[in-house]
Amino acid sequence: MGYLVYDSSTVINFDDRVLAHLEVVIVSKLRRKESFALSWREPSDNGDGRTTIWVDPSIPLRFRFAGSRPPTLDREWIDKLAAAAASSAGLIAIDEDGQQVIGSTHERGL
Repeated sequence: MGYLVYDSSTVINFDDRVLAHLEVVIVSKLRRKESFALSWREPSDNGDGRTTIWVDPSIPLRFRFAGSRPPTLDREWIDKLAAAAASSAGLIAIDEDGQQVIGSTHERGL
């Protein structure tokens, strides 16, 4: 289980494979200086709701993977994520089958 650190204080845990695919899409959008919303489902022990953040080139992000080997990337999955990121609904974290994935969010002390 890897994680994404958003704005130096919010940590969002995702499976490494999901995180790798999100990273490709997020970095691609930010490289073009495009802002967008990123949403994911929260686990039941964290309210079982949905969280959305605004991703902007001015907000620091850090991707941290638990595994030492990069996962194999699926071009079709990346294309689905990229299409979502370009939509008005924003990038919704989904798995290869199109199901929303759970990302556990917590604030870390600075």
